[in-house]
Amino acid sequence: MEITACKNEDTLTLTVKGRLDTITAPKLESELKNSISSVKELIFDFSELEYISSAGLRVLLSAQKLMNKQGSMLLKNVCDDVMEIFQITGFVDILNIE
Repeated sequence: MEITACKNEDTLTLTVKGRLDTITAPKLESELKNSISSVKELIFDFSELEYISSAGLRVLLSAQKLMNKQGSMLLKNVCDDVMEIFQITGFVDILNIE
């Protein structure tokens, strides 16, 4: 998995490429811990995300809980396979997906 971060004032965009699973989720969690404190808008670009596991869902849920307190979170460009996982798990009702 590759993560590209782009910060513009109080907006952080994270582009995630590859698979977000048990092995790679800690990398995303670490990236978020290091860069989310002053962010008011968190955007995930999932245009190149191929798969997400329950470990990845847990990281997104934690990020959403934090962003509910300090701003907003948006997921963009979610592929059909990942969207299906969000639908099956009910995450479409929790996350703001565009």
